[in-house]
Order: sequence, then C-alpha cells, then structure tokens
Amino acid sequence: MQSHSCEFESSYAAMINNKRPRFLALHQIKLPLPGIISILHRISGALLFLTLPLLLWMLQYSLRSIVTYTQLTDALRTPFSKIFLLVILWAFLHHFCAGIRYLAIDLHLASSLARSRSSSKWVLAVSLALTASIGIWLW
Repeated sequence: MQSHSCEFESSYAAMINNKRPRFLALHQIKLPLPGIISILHRISGALLFLTLPLLLWMLQYSLRSIVTYTQLTDALRTPFSKIFLLVILWAFLHHFCAGIRYLAIDLHLASSLARSRSSSKWVLAVSLALTASIGIWLW
C-alpha cells in the first residue's frame, strides 16, 4: 500500500512540474497597475538621477554669461530638446506623485487593495495631466 501512494505522489509531482514554465516570459506577465506604477517610479527616479549632471551643467552654462544663455536657449528650442525636457518633466512629476502615494501607503492611509489601485490610477492621471498642462504652457 505504501509503494502505491509513493508512486501516486511522484507521478502527481511530475505532472505539476511539467506545467511550470521553463523560462520566464516577461512579455506574457500581466502586471497590475500598482506594479506598473512601481516600475515607472523606479524608471523615473533612475532617469532623474542620470540626467541630473546634464541639467546642472545646463544651469551652470546659462549662468555663465549672456552669450552662453542665448546659445542654450537657442539649443533648447529644437523639437528634440523640447521632447527631452518634456520626458524629464514627466519623470519628475511622476516620481513626485508616486512618492506621495508611497508615503500615504507607509502611513497606512492607502493600505487596502482598493485604495492602492485607485491611488495608482490617480498617480498616473495626475502626473500625465500635469505634464501635459505644464508642457503645453512651456512649449
């Protein structure tokens, strides 16, 4: 009797192991919105960190003289640089809004699943709306 149950257990374990994926297909994973917001928060933070030296150099260059200031403003009028600054603006606004969301979660103000989902929708909507409105105003 005992050999019969061990045989069943081993065949059941083999059946379960056959259904498991052998590799992780990242394009097939259905991530919920709070997970996407978390990944975008990390991406926006990394983008801000990596572009900070360039932004500081631009500030220093603009303060050097009136000639360098006009050169920089001329360079920033190109569509490529405007799109680049718009992406940096989105990164800042998204990182800021998501940071407020995570602060609220840490303070147990949005700790339930429903509040977490709704706050992630608000982060996405507010950051995109602010980026669009400020971007239109600056463009």
